[in-house]
Amino acid sequence: MDRLSIEKKVAELVKEIIKDTEFELVDVEYVKERDWFLKVLLDKPGGILMDDCSFVSSKLNPLLDVALDISQQYYLEVSSPGLDRPLKTIRDFERNFGKKVKLKFFAPIDGQKTLVGVLNAATDTDIELLVDDVTVRIVANSIASVKLHIEF
Repeated sequence: MDRLSIEKKVAELVKEIIKDTEFELVDVEYVKERDWFLKVLLDKPGGILMDDCSFVSSKLNPLLDVALDISQQYYLEVSSPGLDRPLKTIRDFERNFGKKVKLKFFAPIDGQKTLVGVLNAATDTDIELLVDDVTVRIVANSIASVKLHIEF
């Protein structure tokens, strides 16, 4: 199976496991770092706890050998996506309306590679920010990533 097929199949399995819970599947990644990792990222109101990860992992693990045709060894990792995760889905954006975000662009826009502002709106085609009391609309396909802007 290729990487995208694996991620899609695992997402289906996880959605079935969490269908009657408060959990939300944020992302599934099958990636090669030093070793292969199958990462399942979950969220829920109030945040994900270790027990939540353990619950999903214990339900998912026995299904993987049957559902997937993966020849190489991999590590299953079920976790919270963390504060610095990229916002990817419309639901991610909706959850973060009114919060400060940092956009990174594929190529500079008006001489800038990044932009920080308050997230006002998001669609499949564009993102609207409030930057220094000015509303700015950015075309989505020019954006490499969007993350919450964390200030210390």
